[in-house]
Amino acid sequence: MSCKTGGMWGRRSPTHKMERYLIETPHTEQDCRLLIDQIYAMGYLYHFDWGCKAGVHSGWAIIEAENEADARLTVPPMVRNKAKVIQLTKFTRGFGSAHEMLEQNALSEKGK
Repeated sequence: MSCKTGGMWGRRSPTHKMERYLIETPHTEQDCRLLIDQIYAMGYLYHFDWGCKAGVHSGWAIIEAENEADARLTVPPMVRNKAKVIQLTKFTRGFGSAHEMLEQNALSEKGK
């Protein structure tokens, strides 16, 4: 797995651009302590923000990874199948419209 979260670096070449992902880890109140302990043991605790004290049992982190599968590996197995892993995109002014960018992405996906 090759991931970067904050100061944590995985294996990667200096020219390889990693993708950014939003990770959401919904869990039950009963699983809360165990999940946080497991994420701590995996070294990702300080990259997550938590809604648990507000009654929203979910954690969120933005990480860099080579692909969605690698990003999903930052989530403990106990909630991995429930986790949402969303690839993030930044839109820039110089690109034109967001719709043009989405159309280009759709065309490039068809060509794969």
